[in-house]
Amino acid sequence: MVTIRLPAALFVIFLLTHSASGSYPRAQNVTWRSTNFKTILTWEPKPSANYSYTVEFSAIGRDKERNPHCIRSTATVCDLSASLTDPNVCYTADVLSTPLLRELTELTEFPNTASPRFCPSKDTDIGRPDFKLKVGEDKKKTTLYVSDPITALFKDGHQQTIRDIFSDQLQYKVTYRRNKSTGKKVLYSKSNEIEVKDLDRGESYCFNVQAYIPSRDTDKQLGEMSQTQCSKDDNQSIFEVYSIGVIAAAIFLILLLIGLIIAITVVCIKRRKNALQKEKEEVPLNRV
Repeated sequence: MVTIRLPAALFVIFLLTHSASGSYPRAQNVTWRSTNFKTILTWEPKPSANYSYTVEFSAIGRDKERNPHCIRSTATVCDLSASLTDPNVCYTADVLSTPLLRELTELTEFPNTASPRFCPSKDTDIGRPDFKLKVGEDKKKTTLYVSDPITALFKDGHQQTIRDIFSDQLQYKVTYRRNKSTGKKVLYSKSNEIEVKDLDRGESYCFNVQAYIPSRDTDKQLGEMSQTQCSKDDNQSIFEVYSIGVIAAAIFLILLLIGLIIAITVVCIKRRKNALQKEKEEVPLNRV
């Protein structure tokens, strides 16, 4: 029988604990997800009950930093929007597998997984813009008033728009077509007030707008497309404006009204005739 003295047993337990602490699973599939500079780091798997994750990040060539919300956390996401303050530099991040909060350890290095490089101004997706449209008095021109999408970045207490960040690099791509037509036309504008000219007078046109940044890589130049908005058609037939049910109901009410008018007219005529006939019959009696 093997006998282990107490000091030796404690030493073995320490080694086992030390080894277990250093064998936490590494994070996998570390990915950046970013829209309008709302930037979140995600990874897998969800940790078990005996370890957590810590995120370290840095601009290229600078010291590493930590976000206080992403230290020894059991979450598998870390919102770094407020931490990546300079959109024009590139960042990397490391996801460390660490002990649970308040759990002591003598380890100085933990299993970690590095993220891909992320450059906010080049890599963030641009969300869809909102816009309003106004048809000109001549009915041949429509003006689009585009609102710049809001970002998650602040400067001097002001929430910035994509125009604040990209400045003159930002353009808008307008795709338009005649309503119920498949043929499309495209124009680009550096302004938020976009005039679409030479339209067919009185026709309805449908418009979509998306941000366009030609200085970015091809697959990142265009933002998300806006919702479609269409102008009114002055030449629409009654069948295009109203549904068949509404038209049928209107016809029924008109016929009912005509019928009532005819019925009332007939009743009035008959009463008038009866009154005249009665007057004629009473005249000879009065003479006698």
